[in-house]
Amino acid sequence: MEKKFLIIAGPCVLEDFDTAFYIANFLKELISKYEFDYVFKASFDKANRTSLFSYRGPGLEKGLSWLEEIKKNLDIKVTTDVHETWQVKPVSEVVDIIQIPAFLCRQTDLVVSASQTGKIINIKKGQFMSPWDMKYVLQKAQIQNPPEVLLTERGYSFGYRNLVVDFRSIPIMKSFGVRVIFDATHSVQLPGGGEGKSGGEREFVPYLIRAAVVVGADGIFMEVHPEPDKALCDGPNSLPLSELEKILQQIKDLRAVVEKHGIS
Repeated sequence: MEKKFLIIAGPCVLEDFDTAFYIANFLKELISKYEFDYVFKASFDKANRTSLFSYRGPGLEKGLSWLEEIKKNLDIKVTTDVHETWQVKPVSEVVDIIQIPAFLCRQTDLVVSASQTGKIINIKKGQFMSPWDMKYVLQKAQIQNPPEVLLTERGYSFGYRNLVVDFRSIPIMKSFGVRVIFDATHSVQLPGGGEGKSGGEREFVPYLIRAAVVVGADGIFMEVHPEPDKALCDGPNSLPLSELEKILQQIKDLRAVVEKHGIS
């Protein structure tokens, strides 16, 4: 049975419970209008911030308690990322999908530990990785036969403080026999481009989403916020909630074209 198109969305980091709950509920109600599967994403700790003084999140214990409450009260799926092997077990007890961050996609012990949990794994392709080399990461993730492994494209380093998307990577990674997600908001990030923090060009996110859908992406990952300019992490590349319905409608329309012509 073919799986539904997947939307993974939420704030970059858990700022406070009320904001996270509001975003998750908003997304649930909006995405329910479309025939998409939805997973709420937020990080309990951003361990790879540019500056030592940047906000990282509420931490493992509090962050997981918030995610668990959101999951239970809204009856939705949730995901978050892990940075160290000791985090994998407690995270697996709460989330539906374990996310491996792009910078850590080659960390063998972390990937194998996630594979042992019996959870779906989503691995971000590193900004330094070719799509062809992700097949070796996939082998690590499949060693314990998890229910599913997703691979996510999120742009490639293109000189200093810039990323570029090679859309060939989506069909290349799909050829490995897995679903491929496109991270639309991290792909417009300008790493370290904000003087002690990352910058971003969110105005290009809708263009990249449309391109990814047309070349056969199985889902879209995006970071969203009620007021991105006030977000504590990744605000410059996050989408405002007010823009999402138009984007979801475009995804639905383009998916119909893709399915009609058998592109994916």
